[in-house]
Amino acid sequence: MPAEHPHAFPKTERVRQRTDYLAVQGQGRKLQSDSFLFFVAPTRGPGGAARVGFTVSKKVGNAVVRNRIKRRLREFYRTHKALFPPGQDVVVIAKPSAARLEHAAATAEMERLCVRCSRR
Repeated sequence: MPAEHPHAFPKTERVRQRTDYLAVQGQGRKLQSDSFLFFVAPTRGPGGAARVGFTVSKKVGNAVVRNRIKRRLREFYRTHKALFPPGQDVVVIAKPSAARLEHAAATAEMERLCVRCSRR
């Protein structure tokens, strides 16, 4: 099997099932900023890497806007994996104000939330 690219986002690092999303949102710590909500909970399955899931509802904007936000969130995760706490599931929910953020402002806001979610 070929070596994985260091900025890849493999399935093992994703929260993929609805039950996992609901568990993290229901039992996890809630951290919020002006444009994002982070829910952080211990990983339910085996493994030490952080798992991340993203949610962008129709309240945020049309499909083009939602997809742009999801691309930014995935890119942030790929380039800032070290900020996410190992052994934790993180669900990121974009608020409607996320649609108006510039890339640099969104990155700074998510970095602040990641630092907060690493603290216990």
